Amino acid sequence: MQRTYGPSVRRRRLNAQLRRYRERKGETTGQVAKALGWQQTKVSKIETGERKKVTADELSALLDYYGEDDPEVRESLHECARLGNQRGWWSKYRDLLPSGLPDFEAEASVIKTYESQVIPGLLQTPDYAEAIFRANLVRSGDEVQERVAARLKRQDCLNRVDPPSYWVILDEAALRRVVGTREVMSQQLRHLTHMAARHNVNIYVLPFSEGAHPATVGSFVIMEFPDPMDVSIGYVENPTSSVYVEEGHELADLNAIFAGAQGAALSPVRSLAFINDVIESLEE
Repeated sequence: MQRTYGPSVRRRRLNAQLRRYRERKGETTGQVAKALGWQQTKVSKIETGERKKVTADELSALLDYYGEDDPEVRESLHECARLGNQRGWWSKYRDLLPSGLPDFEAEASVIKTYESQVIPGLLQTPDYAEAIFRANLVRSGDEVQERVAARLKRQDCLNRVDPPSYWVILDEAALRRVVGTREVMSQQLRHLTHMAARHNVNIYVLPFSEGAHPATVGSFVIMEFPDPMDVSIGYVENPTSSVYVEEGHELADLNAIFAGAQGAALSPVRSLAFINDVIESLEE
């Protein structure tokens, strides 16, 4: 049996960026192909990943046609094309191509996350997100506002007609740490209780009383996709880089860690009661 081809993170990011360039130009794949003297299906197959390899000359022709002349961006996209079949990679281009994670969130059918320190970005209120970003004192006010707007835009994936199933395990520390003021934190926790009422959102609290648990290794995200060609992706971020996990055995490890943490956590009903108790303690 022929092995199903699943584009790597590099190729998915390259495909998505080329599609954005074309849409910004306001042209169809057929119009682009005609302008470049290619077959009509060639551009669409590059964008969807059906074409497993994009040569350097083909990519340069597309970038020239779309008017992308930033040498750093061009080099980062050529890097994606050159190493497109390799699984797992450290993202050093997130300032130039920052849309990787939101792109995958928008396409995912299932998102599972364990968060040990703060409320996950997809569940943050504007004031809470602003307080998180202001904790980095080197950021200007304008940059903070831009980052808050981008974070809120990411949350659109939970509001679409057919939203992903979102499974969240929150360490008690993320609930107890007062980010911003007590009022900001209380509002954030109330937002969690509202989101927990949605049919696609499942929130589990992992209390301190559980002691050591499988997810003590740190926060991570696992995303699954509806198209069988698209294999699952794990995502782990640190202060300087982020890693996308695609190898089967590594994803199996992440899923096992998530399942273990979920087993140690309170049920959704008890988690909601726990969150309400924290809210009451904040508002006393």
